[in-house]
Amino acid sequence: MNQVILPGARSGNWAAVPSKSQLHRLLICAALSNAPVTITSGAAGADIDATIRCLRALGAEITVGPQQISVRGIGYAAEAPNTEDSTVSNAAQKRPEVRLDVGESGSTLRFLLPVVGALGISARIQMHGRLPQRPMEPLAGLLTAHGMTLQPDGNALHVSGQLCPGTLPIAGNVSSQYLSGLCFALPLLDGDSEIKLTTELQSAPYLEMTQQAIARASVRIDPMDGGWRISGRQQYRAPSGAAEGDWSNAAFPMCIGALGGSGVTVVGVRPDSAQGDRAICAILRRFGANVVESDHSVTVTPAALHGITIDAAAVPDLVPALAAVAACADGETHIVHAERLRLKESDRLHTVCAALTALGASVTERPDGLTVRGTPRLRGGTVDGAGDHRIAMLAAVAAVRCNNSVTVCGAEAVAKSEPDFWDKFAQLETRNPTH
Repeated sequence: MNQVILPGARSGNWAAVPSKSQLHRLLICAALSNAPVTITSGAAGADIDATIRCLRALGAEITVGPQQISVRGIGYAAEAPNTEDSTVSNAAQKRPEVRLDVGESGSTLRFLLPVVGALGISARIQMHGRLPQRPMEPLAGLLTAHGMTLQPDGNALHVSGQLCPGTLPIAGNVSSQYLSGLCFALPLLDGDSEIKLTTELQSAPYLEMTQQAIARASVRIDPMDGGWRISGRQQYRAPSGAAEGDWSNAAFPMCIGALGGSGVTVVGVRPDSAQGDRAICAILRRFGANVVESDHSVTVTPAALHGITIDAAAVPDLVPALAAVAACADGETHIVHAERLRLKESDRLHTVCAALTALGASVTERPDGLTVRGTPRLRGGTVDGAGDHRIAMLAAVAAVRCNNSVTVCGAEAVAKSEPDFWDKFAQLETRNPTH
């Protein structure tokens, strides 16, 4: 579908979508738990749908309502009278081969792959889009060395074998999702394990989110020098509560507020969140925008913006929104250490550059980042969404400073993380651009 956006500043309130990152984690813990649980959450997009679909295939009973998700976990089914110490794997090992459709969700794949091994079941994992081309090492090699068999088959992956406890050395600078998957899986094994980092840890906030979710489920992960010690035969308990607002998606309406109008207030985000993308507030302040935080909301209003240098190593998902701000800031903005963006739903360094260039911005693509030379106003035009939700959303931010309309091709991609994005955008008050 094509979305036509009229130019002009936007103002108003925006309800934050539930944190996709946190909801993935809470759902996995709930699905492995020993008691029914309800998680307060609205719709969170196709990636969460993929995780729910896979957890159901693994044996969890999940009911999705308008504002809550009810989960009856695999561990609950495994429990029987006088078998309090039963492990999830005891029940799951008796299951025939299951089919898991992870869609385009890298989080779903990387989180659940070690879990499938911990359950000791055979599975065919179906992948879509660019996901089959996204890297799986060193996780795949580590799982193979510890008892699992992984056989690629086109866009699918055949998985079998029992994940074995032990010492698991792994690089910490490739993907925190690999570490998260191990943290979910290792407590289920029959013996104790250790995760030993062979490099410095990057994207630490995402791993912190995982460990917070696991702690809410009464599972212990003990830190040690250079890694973590994880006892086996632990039982997940029900992690009740609400999913907080998603900072990575909230970045887009915040950036809309930074570029014009009387401000945008994003409701439902927490400043004390473990989400690394809460850094959006600090980065927008560095650009010169006015940012006011409260316990459950952030209001961003425009001011004179100037170019800055952004180290994207820990916040790659913020780059599309911030690049749109940079395109309208005085001077040059340098986005560095962003090479991981080439392995997302699209090659985001290339597609961000192409989208902004199509709208009249001056952007240079580098191997590990972007250089953006700001201009007060953009021309407008047509943007190829490239099947990537964050590229489609980028166009909405840039439209604030365009002189002509913006057409987004493939605008339906926003459904991956925020299905009602365009409805929320349309509800913002519009002020015509100043030429």
